Amino acid sequence: MQNRTPRIPEQPAPNPVGPHGPDSPEARFTVELATVVTGARRRALRDGDRQIDTAHLLHSLVESDPEVREVFDGGPQLAKVLGYLVQRSIGYGLRWQGSVEDSGAVPVVRDPARDPAREPTAAAEGWSPSAVAAMEGALHRADLRGEWRARGLDLLAALAADGECRAVEVLSRAGVDARWLGERAEERTAEASWRV
Repeated sequence: MQNRTPRIPEQPAPNPVGPHGPDSPEARFTVELATVVTGARRRALRDGDRQIDTAHLLHSLVESDPEVREVFDGGPQLAKVLGYLVQRSIGYGLRWQGSVEDSGAVPVVRDPARDPAREPTAAAEGWSPSAVAAMEGALHRADLRGEWRARGLDLLAALAADGECRAVEVLSRAGVDARWLGERAEERTAEASWRV
Protein backbone atom coordinates (compact mmCIF):
# COMPACT_ATOMS: atom_id res chain seq x y z
CA MET A 1 0.00 0.00 0.00
CA GLN A 2 1.31 3.44 -0.89
CA ASN A 3 1.36 6.35 1.48
CA ARG A 4 -1.13 8.90 0.13
CA THR A 5 0.06 11.71 2.36
CA PRO A 6 1.78 14.26 0.13
CA ARG A 7 5.38 14.92 1.02
CA ILE A 8 5.96 18.52 2.08
CA PRO A 9 9.49 19.61 1.18
CA GLU A 10 11.53 21.18 3.95
CA GLN A 11 11.92 24.91 3.72
CA PRO A 12 15.51 26.01 3.48
CA ALA A 13 16.85 28.07 6.34
CA PRO A 14 17.43 31.74 5.53
CA ASN A 15 20.74 32.25 3.78
CA PRO A 16 23.82 32.90 5.87
CA VAL A 17 25.33 36.34 5.95
CA GLY A 18 27.31 36.31 2.72
CA PRO A 19 29.17 33.39 1.16
CA HIS A 20 31.04 30.85 3.24
CA GLY A 21 34.79 30.70 3.06
CA PRO A 22 37.83 32.45 4.49
CA ASP A 23 36.64 35.85 3.26
CA SER A 24 33.09 35.52 4.58
CA PRO A 25 32.00 37.59 7.57
CA GLU A 26 31.25 34.40 9.49
CA ALA A 27 34.94 33.51 9.34
CA ARG A 28 35.44 36.61 11.48
CA PHE A 29 33.07 35.54 14.27
CA THR A 30 34.17 33.94 17.51
CA VAL A 31 32.79 30.45 18.07
CA GLU A 32 30.22 31.96 20.45
CA LEU A 33 29.04 34.50 17.88
CA ALA A 34 28.85 31.87 15.14
CA THR A 35 26.64 29.83 17.49
CA VAL A 36 24.42 32.90 17.97
CA VAL A 37 24.00 33.33 14.21
CA THR A 38 23.12 29.65 13.78
CA GLY A 39 20.59 29.88 16.60
CA ALA A 40 19.00 33.00 15.09
CA ARG A 41 18.65 31.20 11.75
CA ARG A 42 16.93 28.24 13.41
CA ARG A 43 14.64 30.49 15.41
CA ALA A 44 13.54 32.45 12.30
CA LEU A 45 12.80 29.22 10.45
CA ARG A 46 10.91 27.72 13.40
CA ASP A 47 8.85 30.90 13.85
CA GLY A 48 7.98 30.94 10.15
CA ASP A 49 9.60 34.34 9.66
CA ARG A 50 10.85 35.28 6.21
CA GLN A 51 13.93 37.02 7.56
CA ILE A 52 16.26 36.86 10.51
CA ASP A 53 15.76 40.10 12.40
CA THR A 54 17.43 41.81 15.34
CA ALA A 55 15.04 40.24 17.86
CA HIS A 56 16.12 36.78 16.64
CA LEU A 57 19.73 37.84 17.13
CA LEU A 58 19.05 39.24 20.61
CA HIS A 59 17.20 36.07 21.64
CA SER A 60 20.03 33.84 20.46
CA LEU A 61 22.64 36.10 22.10
CA VAL A 62 20.91 35.98 25.48
CA GLU A 63 20.41 32.21 25.29
CA SER A 64 23.87 31.18 24.15
CA ASP A 65 26.50 33.76 25.14
CA PRO A 66 27.41 33.91 28.86
CA GLU A 67 29.33 37.19 28.38
CA VAL A 68 26.16 38.81 27.07
CA ARG A 69 24.06 37.53 29.98
CA GLU A 70 26.57 39.03 32.45
CA VAL A 71 26.04 42.52 30.99
CA PHE A 72 22.41 42.63 32.08
CA ASP A 73 21.54 43.97 35.53
CA GLY A 74 20.82 40.65 37.21
CA GLY A 75 18.52 37.70 36.69
CA PRO A 76 15.14 39.48 36.95
CA GLN A 77 16.03 41.90 34.15
CA LEU A 78 17.29 39.08 31.96
CA ALA A 79 14.20 36.98 32.70
CA LYS A 80 11.95 39.86 31.65
CA VAL A 81 13.82 40.28 28.35
CA LEU A 82 13.60 36.55 27.67
CA GLY A 83 9.91 36.63 28.53
CA TYR A 84 9.22 39.16 25.79
CA LEU A 85 11.39 37.27 23.31
CA VAL A 86 9.61 33.99 24.00
CA GLN A 87 6.23 35.68 23.55
CA ARG A 88 7.22 36.72 20.04
CA SER A 89 5.64 33.64 18.46
CA ILE A 90 2.59 33.44 20.74
CA GLY A 91 1.36 37.01 20.81
CA TYR A 92 3.84 39.80 21.31
CA GLY A 93 5.65 40.34 18.03
CA LEU A 94 3.04 38.67 15.81
CA ARG A 95 2.51 42.04 14.14
CA TRP A 96 6.10 41.68 12.87
CA GLN A 97 5.25 38.61 10.80
CA GLY A 98 5.15 39.30 7.11
CA SER A 99 6.88 42.67 7.47
CA VAL A 100 10.50 43.56 6.82
CA GLU A 101 12.43 45.05 9.70
CA ASP A 102 14.14 48.15 8.42
CA SER A 103 15.09 50.73 11.00
CA GLY A 104 16.89 52.79 8.39
CA ALA A 105 20.28 51.80 9.77
CA VAL A 106 21.36 50.83 6.25
CA PRO A 107 19.78 51.83 2.96
CA VAL A 108 17.57 49.11 1.50
CA VAL A 109 18.69 49.95 -2.05
CA ARG A 110 22.36 49.24 -2.31
CA ASP A 111 25.05 50.22 -4.78
CA PRO A 112 25.51 47.27 -7.20
CA ALA A 113 29.13 48.35 -7.72
CA ARG A 114 30.02 47.30 -4.16
CA ASP A 115 32.25 44.28 -4.09
CA PRO A 116 30.28 41.49 -2.34
CA ALA A 117 33.53 39.69 -1.45
CA ARG A 118 34.73 42.75 0.47
CA GLU A 119 31.40 43.45 2.19
CA PRO A 120 29.34 40.29 1.84
CA THR A 121 26.80 41.19 4.49
CA ALA A 122 25.52 44.07 2.40
CA ALA A 123 23.74 41.75 -0.02
CA ALA A 124 22.63 39.07 2.42
CA GLU A 125 19.31 37.45 1.58
CA GLY A 126 17.14 36.14 4.36
CA TRP A 127 18.26 38.90 6.74
CA SER A 128 16.44 42.09 7.63
CA PRO A 129 18.33 45.27 6.72
CA SER A 130 18.60 46.07 10.44
CA ALA A 131 20.10 42.64 11.22
CA VAL A 132 22.62 43.11 8.40
CA ALA A 133 23.55 46.51 9.85
CA ALA A 134 24.01 44.96 13.31
CA MET A 135 26.30 42.23 11.97
CA GLU A 136 28.33 44.80 10.05
CA GLY A 137 28.43 46.97 13.18
CA ALA A 138 29.81 44.06 15.22
CA LEU A 139 32.59 43.49 12.68
CA HIS A 140 33.34 47.22 12.60
CA ARG A 141 33.67 47.31 16.41
CA ALA A 142 36.18 44.45 16.25
CA ASP A 143 38.12 46.32 13.54
CA LEU A 144 38.29 49.45 15.70
CA ARG A 145 39.92 47.39 18.48
CA GLY A 146 42.35 45.90 16.00
CA GLU A 147 40.84 42.44 16.45
CA TRP A 148 39.99 40.08 13.62
CA ARG A 149 37.04 38.33 15.30
CA ALA A 150 33.80 39.94 16.44
CA ARG A 151 32.28 38.78 19.72
CA GLY A 152 28.76 38.50 21.04
CA LEU A 153 29.31 41.69 23.03
CA ASP A 154 30.13 43.51 19.77
CA LEU A 155 26.82 42.38 18.34
CA LEU A 156 24.95 43.37 21.51
CA ALA A 157 26.49 46.86 21.37
CA ALA A 158 25.58 47.16 17.68
CA LEU A 159 21.98 46.09 18.36
CA ALA A 160 21.68 48.54 21.27
CA ALA A 161 22.97 51.39 19.09
CA ASP A 162 20.06 51.08 16.62
CA GLY A 163 17.23 52.75 18.51
CA GLU A 164 14.65 51.80 15.88
CA CYS A 165 15.30 48.05 15.64
CA ARG A 166 13.10 45.28 17.04
CA ALA A 167 15.77 44.19 19.54
CA VAL A 168 15.72 47.65 21.13
CA GLU A 169 11.91 47.58 21.16
CA VAL A 170 12.06 44.31 23.14
CA LEU A 171 14.66 45.77 25.53
CA SER A 172 12.56 48.89 26.03
CA ARG A 173 9.39 46.91 26.78
CA ALA A 174 11.37 44.88 29.32
CA GLY A 175 12.53 48.10 31.01
CA VAL A 176 16.14 47.91 29.83
CA ASP A 177 17.85 51.12 28.73
CA ALA A 178 19.48 50.12 25.43
CA ARG A 179 22.05 52.92 25.57
CA TRP A 180 23.15 51.81 29.06
CA LEU A 181 23.30 48.17 27.92
CA GLY A 182 25.38 49.07 24.85
CA GLU A 183 27.83 51.05 26.96
CA ARG A 184 28.20 48.13 29.39
CA ALA A 185 28.79 45.75 26.48
CA GLU A 186 31.52 48.00 25.11
CA GLU A 187 33.15 48.34 28.54
CA ARG A 188 33.19 44.55 28.99
CA THR A 189 34.62 44.07 25.51
CA ALA A 190 37.42 46.56 26.26
CA GLU A 191 38.17 44.79 29.57
CA ALA A 192 38.34 41.43 27.82
CA SER A 193 40.66 42.85 25.15
CA TRP A 194 43.08 44.18 27.79
CA ARG A 195 43.21 40.75 29.42
CA VAL A 196 44.25 39.05 26.17
